[in-house]
Amino acid sequence: MPQRLQIFTVFALAYVLSYFFRSANAVIATDLSRELELSAAQLGFTTGVFFIAFAAVQLPLGAALDRFGARRVTPPLMLVAALGSALFAAAPTFPALVLGRALIGLGMAGVLMGALKTFGVWFSARHFTTVSGVFLGVGASGALGAATPLAYLSALVGWRAVFWGAAAVTLMSALLLALISRDTPPGAKVLVQGQLGRLCDLFHDLRFWRLACANFAVTGSMFAYQGLWAGPFLRSLGLPEVAASNLILLLSGGVVLGYFAVGWLGDRFGVGRVALLASGVFGAAQLTLAFCGPEWSLQFVRGLFLVFGLTGASSLLFLTHAQELFPHMTGRATTAVNLFGIGGGAILQWGLGLVLGLFPDTALGKPLGAYSALFVVTGVLVVAAALGYAPLRRRQPRKKARPAA
Repeated sequence: MPQRLQIFTVFALAYVLSYFFRSANAVIATDLSRELELSAAQLGFTTGVFFIAFAAVQLPLGAALDRFGARRVTPPLMLVAALGSALFAAAPTFPALVLGRALIGLGMAGVLMGALKTFGVWFSARHFTTVSGVFLGVGASGALGAATPLAYLSALVGWRAVFWGAAAVTLMSALLLALISRDTPPGAKVLVQGQLGRLCDLFHDLRFWRLACANFAVTGSMFAYQGLWAGPFLRSLGLPEVAASNLILLLSGGVVLGYFAVGWLGDRFGVGRVALLASGVFGAAQLTLAFCGPEWSLQFVRGLFLVFGLTGASSLLFLTHAQELFPHMTGRATTAVNLFGIGGGAILQWGLGLVLGLFPDTALGKPLGAYSALFVVTGVLVVAAALGYAPLRRRQPRKKARPAA
């Protein structure tokens, strides 16, 4: 197997684990609550602390990737995740559970960013976005592993045994990354990027804010609905639990397919053009869902959810576009843009809950009109962010770091 494919494979294994960890609590929530006597608030905080830790490390992570390279940064962080998984598996109390989950989030924070940093050197510029899309599509399959397979294993051996096993697999994955990955191809030297750009320079660049705001809106909306609010919305339409779950699965499948598609389209037609079109359709799908009612055809709603997932995957393009626009500080740029995406997910999940709180409860929960308001809020936010991003739509040549003299 060519060396660059070996490197892709070991990073992909690590990213599958990252997706698995971020999605696992949804499946074992009942077991956690029963065994450790967690309240709903404690369970929510335990789940959310993964993203808090993940986001907190993004900016120093970018500087470390630029200065030291992914091979020296990502595997040590994954050892922290393995430790966190073991602590989570052994946790006797709520604080230990939270600490374990936080360590998992911190340790997995370097996988995607480290992979993009490495792929930018190992793969040609004309294939970079395609490779990144395949990578995210493969990684997103980890969420599927955190569904039925996890439920089966948890019932068979218990959730603690599952997380002990996950700790061992994470340790193995970290060792494989350290042994197989390389920051540069044989014989090549890349100028250390740690001294080529400062974070404050990035934050003074309007192009960065166009990217960051677009990623906040698109990724934030996707996280908010896929991770929380899509289910209650579908039940407000009168759909039974199974039908609602099938639609959420369709949305998730659309995200996986979307990663494969937008990467290839971005390389073929330009990252900026594809990102602008996809995010515009993503916003339009949400504004259409705002008018959705029980009288609508289920097939049409399914189509909207599929489009929602496919176009929501355009968030990948904001990360690869950051590497195009800031080739002298790719680690800092991608992690800073990613920080806004993760932050968008956390803020919009919470913020949309506040909007729902403005509406009175009914016997079946919040009225359908409340969810229509949510889709108006996020749809307008995404369309506005897409318009702000529009000046970056023109294709720009992607330059790799030049060999050192």
